[in-house]
Amino acid sequence: MAYPLGFYRHRVRFGARRGILMALRRSCLGLAGAGRLVLFLAAALSWLPADGMAQEANLVVLPLRPFNFDVAIREQNFAPNDREMTIQAGITVLRYGNLEVRSSYQYFSVHTQDYKTDQHALFLNPRWNNFIDILDFPKGMPINRLIRHALFGPLEDRAVPYLGALAGGMVSGAGHPGHLYGGQVGVRFPVAQGLSLDVGLQFSRYGVHFLGQDGEAQQWVFLTGIRF
Repeated sequence: MAYPLGFYRHRVRFGARRGILMALRRSCLGLAGAGRLVLFLAAALSWLPADGMAQEANLVVLPLRPFNFDVAIREQNFAPNDREMTIQAGITVLRYGNLEVRSSYQYFSVHTQDYKTDQHALFLNPRWNNFIDILDFPKGMPINRLIRHALFGPLEDRAVPYLGALAGGMVSGAGHPGHLYGGQVGVRFPVAQGLSLDVGLQFSRYGVHFLGQDGEAQQWVFLTGIRF
């Protein structure tokens, strides 16, 4: 059966339109699938810890970690004038962005031919991590980046320099209480997941009772320890 030429033209146009409609439908389905994928990824990312996505200043009470254990080489100029090994341990009490407050216990014992003295100290240690990043200027060559590169070299992006203070008290082996205050500066180097090497210099002054006299001792302590 023969059809007029116009019939074929309409049929071709209809077929073309149908093909275009099918293509648009497939595209819409593809876009819908992509939309569902985007929504799925967004939902999955929302379950990730916030610390891994951005460094937000959220107040955390008693995070405990990182724990710290330190071994100190101590030199003291009063009551007594001697050197000894010191053990120190602590936990994190508060954390807010780059600010944290640590609580530390320190025990040290001095043995000489003439006497023996034991001292127990408990103090708070507020810290300001990455404090040199406040020097993030000028824009073309920030001062903090220059300092990091000069001090830490290839570890400049991993090192966490900190500035801290000490405030608390101590009790000698004889039961005489005293005060303790001071400051510290140091740097923490992450070496593995959840493990860091901490190196710092700490200065403190504290009241002691020694051989029947009350006085104030001062000490410089170089600390090397690990953080979990």
